[in-house]
Amino acid sequence: MLHLGLGSFHRAHQAVYLQRLIDAGDTRWSLSGANIRPDMADVVAALQAQGGRYTLETVSPALEYRYEQIESIREVLPYETSLAGVIARGAAPSTRIVSFTVTEAGYYLDTEGKLDLSFGDLAVDIGRARRGEAGGDGVTIYGAVCAILRARKAAQAGPVTLLNCDNLRHNGDRFRAGLLEFIERAGDTELLAWAQSNTACPNAMVDRITPRPPPELRARVKAATGRDDAAAITGESFIQWVIEDNFVAGRPDWGRVGVELVDSVQPYEEAKIRILNATHSCIAWAGTLIGLSFIHEGTHHAAIRKMAFDYVTDDVIPCLSPSPIDLAAYRNVVLDRFGNPAIRDTNQRVAADGFSKIPGFIAPTVRERLAAGQPTDSVAILPALFLAFLQRWHRGALPYAYQDQGMDEAVAHAICNAADPVLALCSDAGLWGAIAGDARLVEAVRSASTRVATFMNAGATK
Repeated sequence: MLHLGLGSFHRAHQAVYLQRLIDAGDTRWSLSGANIRPDMADVVAALQAQGGRYTLETVSPALEYRYEQIESIREVLPYETSLAGVIARGAAPSTRIVSFTVTEAGYYLDTEGKLDLSFGDLAVDIGRARRGEAGGDGVTIYGAVCAILRARKAAQAGPVTLLNCDNLRHNGDRFRAGLLEFIERAGDTELLAWAQSNTACPNAMVDRITPRPPPELRARVKAATGRDDAAAITGESFIQWVIEDNFVAGRPDWGRVGVELVDSVQPYEEAKIRILNATHSCIAWAGTLIGLSFIHEGTHHAAIRKMAFDYVTDDVIPCLSPSPIDLAAYRNVVLDRFGNPAIRDTNQRVAADGFSKIPGFIAPTVRERLAAGQPTDSVAILPALFLAFLQRWHRGALPYAYQDQGMDEAVAHAICNAADPVLALCSDAGLWGAIAGDARLVEAVRSASTRVATFMNAGATK
């Protein structure tokens, strides 16, 4: 397997499942890892120096610490602007799966699921592909995979599965649509036909809270294990991976080590995105607004916990029922996980990318509740929190740098500068799609914004 994106999540999740399989005696598969952009140079260098090995620290809600060495990444490819090493590894006949971890904004999709060519990186990448070039500054996941497939086709290396390991809803289907459109726009009709016949893109749902490694982690790992590990990572003890069993060139026997291989990932995906991801953002935005720094602090704050609990109970569970999952139990497990004080997940990390999270995590629940003629009071608190958070950003009053790949800063400032910011936020088609400007949405968010203001005033006095 070749994985694109050597961040903490991949190393705490996919690489761990493969390590479990290796530990069980199945050594047929290994991982090669690379980044397609010059990110995390220090981590990549540390992994190379350590032969791909690193330590994973996990912490349970009961504060039980565990340390294990992960050795499933057998090859760490250095970053090259040309992506030559990545393309060669992806085109090798022995590579049967190319997987990747991408943020929601990194898919460059509009509300219709088409490529959004207003993004400069994407337009430049299509131009490079049209000229038969690969790599370059700002390469996108589509450009990288297109180059791999082009080389794979030329080498007659056989079919390959393209596997998403991230939070995008219907990620396999949407990536495949974006990739095929990218290849079509690049004008390579032969590659388009080959990709349609020789690739599969299963939908998948991944779950493990993996905060940025804190500065003190290295010393903690050394004290516990004796290893001075410059690439150590930390995460919660909970882990889950659900994949549609649609592979064209074989796969590891993941079912032996707890991966759920299913016909449809949709009910698991919806529960995770709406109950875990959206609630995570709710807690991060709310905590930031009253001066908290960490997710566990907000989870244990009575007013914030009630917002998150009511959002799931009142609006999400009715939308997702019936479900093969016990949604109320899942809600409680999620809040217990968020409350783990040892994880020390920052509001800064979780609050990021609101302009992708509103349409991806929150708008579907609003849309379904409105279509059913049901109230949206509890879910409306989330966009109201985001608007208050965005207004802090607009004034330069956030306590940290806000990162949002999907945000057009001019649009965001215009929302905050509007005579009626609630109306401006609720009228943004990029955030809300077909319900943008719906009077019921505006009314619900306006009412929720009043409650958020009361919450912030109460929080400021504590």
